[in-house]
Amino acid sequence: MPKEIIRCQWCKSDEQYVAYHDKEWGRQVKDDKTLFEFLVLESAQAGLSWITILRRRSAYQEAFANFDVNKVAAYTTAHVEALLKDSGIIKHRNKIESTITNAQLFKKVQAEYGSFYNYLYTFLPEQQPLINHWPSLQQVPATTVISDKIAKDMKKRGFKFFGSTICYAYMQAVGMVNDHIESCSFKY
Repeated sequence: MPKEIIRCQWCKSDEQYVAYHDKEWGRQVKDDKTLFEFLVLESAQAGLSWITILRRRSAYQEAFANFDVNKVAAYTTAHVEALLKDSGIIKHRNKIESTITNAQLFKKVQAEYGSFYNYLYTFLPEQQPLINHWPSLQQVPATTVISDKIAKDMKKRGFKFFGSTICYAYMQAVGMVNDHIESCSFKY
């Protein structure tokens, strides 16, 4: 008899959410392209639900050059104006402009640390992902001391739409922290 699959309650039964939960959330990402993708997506999510952005992920991929940080960093005012007409993404001028600025800053961090991954992991104990052991979703925090530090450092560098709450969601998304609840079949 197959074992019953138990998931973190936040993904409910939405097909996209379930696939994201099962295949991506909490899994360590080491490549900068994917780290940039999630920086774009999590920043776009500020003030919105994650499912709103997840459903628009392919539109964001198309709008932001398949998340090519070099291309996005070179976007101009004309790109911004075109993106404000793109019904597939959130048409918020400040978020679109900050994506371009964040791409430029992402490149500066890469130049300073060798990779964005190297930069992020300077904040983690022993430069290793954190594995939490939460019995229930209600115990998972929205921010931590580490997300506070990263968000503060990134703000100092000029990054926008990346406060501590968004930072912690980012950390969960890219596997810097594993917050699958203990009973989740995808806890590893």
